[in-house]
Amino acid sequence: MSLAEVEIRERRAQARGLQRALEVLRADLVRRSEATLEGWDGMIRRPEFMPSARNLADYLALRRGDLVPFQAPLASLGLSSLGRAESHVRPSLDSVLASLAMIGGEGTADYPTVEMFAAGPARLAARRDMLFGARRDAPRSRVMVTLPTEAAEDATIVGNLLAAGADCIRINCAHDTPDVWAAMIGHVRHAAVRMGRRVPVQMDLEGPKLRVEALSNGKAESHRLFEGDRFEVVERFSQHIDHLQIKLSHPALMASMAEGGALWINDGKLRAKIVGVAKGRVLAEVVSTPSKGAKIKLEKGVNLPGVDLRVPALTANDIANLDFILSHADILALSFVQTSADLRALFAELDARSDGGTSRDLPALMLKIETPLGLRNLPGLIVEAGGRMPIGVMIARGDLAVEIGFERLSEIQEEVLWLCEAAEVPVVWATQVLESMVKDGQASRAEMTDAAMSQRAECVMLNKGPHLVPAVGFLRDVLMRMDRHTNKKSPRLGALGLWHDL
Repeated sequence: MSLAEVEIRERRAQARGLQRALEVLRADLVRRSEATLEGWDGMIRRPEFMPSARNLADYLALRRGDLVPFQAPLASLGLSSLGRAESHVRPSLDSVLASLAMIGGEGTADYPTVEMFAAGPARLAARRDMLFGARRDAPRSRVMVTLPTEAAEDATIVGNLLAAGADCIRINCAHDTPDVWAAMIGHVRHAAVRMGRRVPVQMDLEGPKLRVEALSNGKAESHRLFEGDRFEVVERFSQHIDHLQIKLSHPALMASMAEGGALWINDGKLRAKIVGVAKGRVLAEVVSTPSKGAKIKLEKGVNLPGVDLRVPALTANDIANLDFILSHADILALSFVQTSADLRALFAELDARSDGGTSRDLPALMLKIETPLGLRNLPGLIVEAGGRMPIGVMIARGDLAVEIGFERLSEIQEEVLWLCEAAEVPVVWATQVLESMVKDGQASRAEMTDAAMSQRAECVMLNKGPHLVPAVGFLRDVLMRMDRHTNKKSPRLGALGLWHDL
């Protein structure tokens, strides 16, 4: 027997071994996926979402185990390593099994059709366009911008943003009033008609306030604190104290503090350890600040990393604003969503305002993922919400980074992108995108890389700032350039123009 014949036999044996292993994996996937779908039974009222839920169930089942041992052997046979199966899990697996059967000499097998691979990406693209607007000659990823208060008085701000490349508009209901929001939206609608475009408007519910509410010195900010300094979180200020006391905006914050726990303020710029807990007061010691120290200021965010705050997402202010939002917004963003109870509270309010409890004429729903609990519950949140109405997911990277740890954010945002691609749900890449450019007019190298990476999401959000208009144009250019090279996780192998003469 020649060396070539020996190698062919070895390759066939390798293929048959991989085929047997993947058949076991597929059978397990089907069993687990069907059990997951059964658990979701009753949540999916929209038949058009069922294929998405099924593929998500398949993906969760596929990723329960470690696929790494299969990947190099599959690649050595010229087959898919299953590394880009998010939007077509079973077709990808079935295609590999069909090829293994042929390589192993066990006859022919039916391959999945091209249409089966194309259906998921097509649904995702259609949902992206429905949520964020459809445009020709634009990046695959849409650009969302947050309007400043000044946009209510100055219509040219909106016009300039849309001309620079903004696809959709965001209004943060934590700021301003319905009169200001109405003026902003009026400018958006007028500019959209003038440009012959559809420009969706997202309105973000404020959600529970988890912030610094008051300082014992009665001023807008405290003196600068450094490592080793101590301050107190209190229900009532005390007289004749020699250290800072602060009050927080939500009682659940103090109720959740425990000795040894972490207390972070202003996105972790000031980090403290809880060293004492008594009735109505908590003593904290600063463990980390920037080299110049840090001040505690009013309205700065407060986080308790490692603690699941069981705080309802929907507040009384949110409910009061719902009628306005439902009458004006194309997308309703639910802040601080963590559990099914949060969704059901919102659905109850929507049902009370809709025709017979249907989703007709209601805006789409954006799930803002800001906490570890919301992250853990994300598959169920997607199915319960997507089974009722069109949805998207916003990765609120600021709060999420503080809650899960900055070192985990890059990993977690990747996993959210994969999960949502499997569910065929559009994702918004949000928080601090090109922040230096928006605020100061010049992007850092790290921000440019972040902007390039954001191209894998269906939408990228810029926050407000004095240089927002040029930042929109810059981001659009980056996204267009990246479209030449990648589509989601898949590289696109166009010609390398820089070295084409070599």
